[in-house]
Amino acid sequence: MAWFLLSIAILAEIVGTLLLKASDGLSKLWPSIGVGVGYVIAFTLMSISLKKIDVGITYAIWSGFGIIGAAVGGILFFDEHLSRIIIIGMAVIITGVVIMNLGGATH
Repeated sequence: MAWFLLSIAILAEIVGTLLLKASDGLSKLWPSIGVGVGYVIAFTLMSISLKKIDVGITYAIWSGFGIIGAAVGGILFFDEHLSRIIIIGMAVIITGVVIMNLGGATH
């Protein structure tokens, strides 16, 4: 259940981040409300998942998937582009997350 909650938390954080961009500096009402809702859901669910998953593993997964999700969302919704070096950097982060998970333990 903790992994499922963490997954939903990550999705909520990605949505909140993309809405932050769409809010135009929090100057647009509905995207700004979505930012708040997304982050409240994200941090609430992440805090619950931390009862069962180690903080280092949780944050590594959170940041890794958050970076990838935000980058993909930027491409899909904001016509952003990724350079080769950015893609390499994301691959390094993913590799680090995988390594941490292989060596980490949950309780």
